[in-house]
Amino acid sequence: MKQWWQRPHVRYWRTFIFRTLVYSAILLVLIYLYHYKNIQGGTFIYNEF
Repeated sequence: MKQWWQRPHVRYWRTFIFRTLVYSAILLVLIYLYHYKNIQGGTFIYNEF
């Protein structure tokens, strides 16, 4: 099993899937933070400065 896990094409797909999951999670967190407040309730971020 360990030899199979270290094959180049398996390593490629393992890395590809891992990066896809990480980037998808980051994207979902950013979308969540962007939509945390609704359009009417939110204030423009630079109005407080």
